[in-house]
Amino acid sequence: MTPEPDFLRNYFNYFTEVEEHFQRARGTALFLMSPLDWALVETWKNAGVPLEAVLRGIDAAFEKWRGRRVKTQMVNSLAFCAQAVLTEAQLMAAQPDPRARREAPPSFPLEDLRAYLESNAAALREAHPEIAATLARLAAEAEEHYQDLEDLERRLTVLEEKMIAAARSRQSDDDLLQARRDLDTQLRPYRGKMTADQLSMLERQYLERSLLEKSRLPRLSLFYMR
Repeated sequence: MTPEPDFLRNYFNYFTEVEEHFQRARGTALFLMSPLDWALVETWKNAGVPLEAVLRGIDAAFEKWRGRRVKTQMVNSLAFCAQAVLTEAQLMAAQPDPRARREAPPSFPLEDLRAYLESNAAALREAHPEIAATLARLAAEAEEHYQDLEDLERRLTVLEEKMIAAARSRQSDDDLLQARRDLDTQLRPYRGKMTADQLSMLERQYLERSLLEKSRLPRLSLFYMR
């Protein structure tokens, strides 16, 4: 199925769209993406890779895989598609589609936004009271921020960066070492398929995700509204 253009999708559906598209391309709707996969999606999002380029890259990678005479193993990671996604992003950059700049309306109602902010505020009330207080204030002003979600996302990014910095300062050397070992194990089969910059960004995102999960801290970005 040909994916819809970016302007028909909501910006904050990036993660969900990639996950569902990868599952369809793989032919297994119940397949769960790994922490490495989620970190890779986040590097694409942060690098400004258009959603359409990611979806096209996934299709191109699977088309190439299905064309092989000998398939030694199933595609078990989104990292398999990394090079194809990069190629599609470069093609789209060379031939930009002006329609992609059109904005789509929010895909979630105002009450969901308010509930999301309140939930994160409650989760952080003990460990990070200042961040929790800011989130509670944003929740109270949700109607105002609903009119400019990009600005709200910037505010949430700043709060998340502060939260990660605080969590990192409390992380033990043993925990960091184990996270790096896990990363190396998962990433080893794909190192030759990514650039140095891609690997650097992916390593950072993976380690941050691992840190937040181990610390039982929520993600604050609107991209994690599901």
